[in-house]
Amino acid sequence: MTAPAPPASRLRSGLGYWWHSYRMMLRWEVTSLRMVLAITVIVQILTGAGFVLALSLFFGQVPPRSALFVSTGVLVVTLITIGLVLGPQLVAMQKAEKTYDFLWSLPVPRTTAALAWVTTNLILGLPGMGVALGVAVMRYDLDLHVTWAIVPAVLLTVFTGTMVGYALAHSLGNPMLIAAITQMLIFVIIGFSPINFPADHLPGWLAAAHRWLPLAPMADTVRAGLTQGVVADVARSYLVLGAWGLASMGVSAAVLGKRG
Repeated sequence: MTAPAPPASRLRSGLGYWWHSYRMMLRWEVTSLRMVLAITVIVQILTGAGFVLALSLFFGQVPPRSALFVSTGVLVVTLITIGLVLGPQLVAMQKAEKTYDFLWSLPVPRTTAALAWVTTNLILGLPGMGVALGVAVMRYDLDLHVTWAIVPAVLLTVFTGTMVGYALAHSLGNPMLIAAITQMLIFVIIGFSPINFPADHLPGWLAAAHRWLPLAPMADTVRAGLTQGVVADVARSYLVLGAWGLASMGVSAAVLGKRG
């Protein structure tokens, strides 16, 4: 006689099952983007390089400090736009097309779906970051001091940006509202956040607000990993960024838990 099959509850638990589910969800995410994967990477590359080169088109002689801020800030833009803008728009599309409930009924741990999307964002963002950094070094002859700190800075920036977008997309039920907010976020990131310029260029109240919002800490942590003596109190930026990432993950878990 053959031995009875183990209960499904035993099969769907443990590190092995989690790792298998993560790989399956990562494949799902990449495959679902197959029609736009290449163009998304190209857009990220052109965005990064375009921001860097556009500065010299606006100003014939670019001050070294301005070149440094824009060149390091645009790396953050390329890293977070997928998670903060494209991700919520994809969820909005799923809700509009009535496929959202099916996707979240798949028998995999919710954490694997979230981390698979974080990994996808990292894969999509790194080429743009690398090209933008290379173009900046060649165009402005930047004096960079790359340290090991760039690794946790990039990982935490991508994680937090993705989780904030994740929480936004899953918390709001109206696809049109999600799309409108993400469009607004593009302008906030580019024009009203101290990512590509120092915080003291903003009004005092807005600069103070950004000390507690995630965008400025993202720029500070990444910039601190590429420069020396430019960013002060980077430990605080890591704490703020980590708090936003964990809080957003908690919000997402609470919202999705109600659907379970």
